[in-house]
Amino acid sequence: MPTVVVMDVSLSMTRPVSLESSEEFQRKNLAVHGLTMLFEHMAANYRLEFTSLVAFSSLWELLVPFTRDYNTLQEALSNLEDYDKTCIESALNGVSNVVQQEWGSSCPCQVVLVTDGSLGIGKGSLRHSLQTLKQRADDKKFPLPFPFPTKMFIMCVANSEELQTTDAMDNLEELLRLSGGDGQIFTMEGQLCLKSVQAMFGRLIDQAYSPFHAVLHCGNLSSDVQVFPRPEPVVVDDEVDPMPRVVNTDLEIVGFIEIGDISSPPVTSRHLVLPIAVIKEAEDVSTGAAEEPEEEVSASQIAGKSPNFCVLLHGSLKVEGMVALVQLGPDWYGMLYSQADSKKKSNLMMSLFEPGPEPLPWLGKVAQLGPISEAAENPYGEDDSKSPFPVQPSIKRSYAQNVTVWIKASGLQTDVQKILRNARKLPEKTQTFYKELNRLRKAALAFGFRELLKGVGDLLERECTLLPDSAHPDAAFQLSHAAKQLRLASAGDSQYAAFDQNIVPMHTDFSS
Repeated sequence: MPTVVVMDVSLSMTRPVSLESSEEFQRKNLAVHGLTMLFEHMAANYRLEFTSLVAFSSLWELLVPFTRDYNTLQEALSNLEDYDKTCIESALNGVSNVVQQEWGSSCPCQVVLVTDGSLGIGKGSLRHSLQTLKQRADDKKFPLPFPFPTKMFIMCVANSEELQTTDAMDNLEELLRLSGGDGQIFTMEGQLCLKSVQAMFGRLIDQAYSPFHAVLHCGNLSSDVQVFPRPEPVVVDDEVDPMPRVVNTDLEIVGFIEIGDISSPPVTSRHLVLPIAVIKEAEDVSTGAAEEPEEEVSASQIAGKSPNFCVLLHGSLKVEGMVALVQLGPDWYGMLYSQADSKKKSNLMMSLFEPGPEPLPWLGKVAQLGPISEAAENPYGEDDSKSPFPVQPSIKRSYAQNVTVWIKASGLQTDVQKILRNARKLPEKTQTFYKELNRLRKAALAFGFRELLKGVGDLLERECTLLPDSAHPDAAFQLSHAAKQLRLASAGDSQYAAFDQNIVPMHTDFSS
């Protein structure tokens, strides 16, 4: 998940802070110290993630495009210049442009906005931007929410007491809400000093940039791996008492299946999986590089120095065209597979399914899958001409159930017109007339739409008065009878409004 660091370089960031040392510090110096700490952590633990640096005041500037070279990022921090007033909206427009040009609108991204909590002055200030949200033309809309999935973390080089003396905190909370609410505002605790800014960025690292280490098992083989980005907890909505589910640190491969059988399944997230040994050796290879290499050293080339199960698994899946089903927790599964970034480079990826024993209906329950050797006969046939999937359900479901659904007004109008057409052809269409009438009656009672019953009853009465002189006498009796029954049902009388009760044709002597 790439990160965009947005650094406030307005004049308010040059305000001095009082420290015990004789050296004079500005809020900008504290911010740079915190970001240096973040970059050092990412260089050690998130080296494969891309990071970009944007500076802003009334305008924005891309200082460092997306890169994995954290030396370049830290060098840019040390060369920051001071500019004019704060305009957060301008910075957000810059973030939107930078991310979409590099990653498009489908790649999730993290935004770290570093500011002192000053909203700016006059037009262009955050206060003015939020007040004019609903008064804008289409070509000047506020950049939030971004067109791509995002998490926004706002790092305030100020304590909460300072922010609450004005409406700064309220405006920043509204900014976070507009971004989707998936993020957090961090403030400094106590006095503004190096120790408190370190603590603030430490909380950000713990929440968003702590590495996820796990052990991948397959029988007697195992490998220490790191997952990028860190898997987020998942809450199952249909549970009575929903609790966040987290991915286990012990990932157990339960079997292998052909790519054609699993097809393109629905997943909640995708992650890059790398063996820890490869990450450490990759860091040794790239140590001391002043610039990011054009051709990245592949994991398989580095890991070739020592045997590693994760690299073996990656190569096997790639060659055999298969995926590995992996258990993430109780009744929660995912899949490991090889994905090519280019003609020469591929990665071992892990996709997470929705929690549950049957995440992919065409495979059936994952716990009931087994090896081909245990089957009475090869389920794929002797020449791989057939497939055991999709699994056929034990009970054949009927998709021809006569369920009445009115999503649009046109659907209801069609059903009413069908009843009226049959009403004009009585008594020949008596059975069809009552069949359609009872279908509409049941749907109206199920939806609590009693007004419809009264309305259709009035229409039938009107049809009765419009019958020509040549009409069969039975038609008038049947229409009056049906209209009366509908009115009684619309009144809510339990004798006539029972759901399972049908309106039966009125018995007359005209049939003889």
